[in-house]
Amino acid sequence: MAIQPIRLFGDPVLRTPAEPVVDFDKELRKLVKDLTDTMMDAPGAGLAAPQIGVGLRVFTYHIDDQLGHLINPDLDLSAELDEEGEEGCLSFPGLSFPTPRAIRAVAKGFNMYGDPVTLEGTDLMARCFQHETDHLNGVLFIDRMDVKQRKLAMKAIREAEWSGMSAPVVKLSPHATQGRAV
Repeated sequence: MAIQPIRLFGDPVLRTPAEPVVDFDKELRKLVKDLTDTMMDAPGAGLAAPQIGVGLRVFTYHIDDQLGHLINPDLDLSAELDEEGEEGCLSFPGLSFPTPRAIRAVAKGFNMYGDPVTLEGTDLMARCFQHETDHLNGVLFIDRMDVKQRKLAMKAIREAEWSGMSAPVVKLSPHATQGRAV
């Protein structure tokens, strides 16, 4: 098991768009395993590679006993929104806020072997696909809130015990990043 430190709000890697995966190799399979182990240990419903300091378009998920991953995702979202659904994030430990998201999502991408994958989800699964894909684009869930809710969220973040802490010492990623953010 290779549990990695999870980057917290304020770390610049969380605001850096991730690069597409081009090599579906042993390193990528190790990254998927590290993401899965870290997500399950946290525990979380999803985890994107930038959250462990790897600037590649990869995320894992664990919703309703479905465990999986998606690489280079592309989303097709329903127009119907869930305005009040609660959402949390492993990069904002202990906090959750109502965040509007599409109720249904179709996610297309690849598995760790480079095979095409299409995943469909509603409710929590759709929310997870959107949340993790946002991470890959350098977007955080607080960015999806209306102004009033975002102000309340920022106040809670400032008051969180982990807020303002010096950044943890993070080992260099064991995954090849070809000079991308770590």
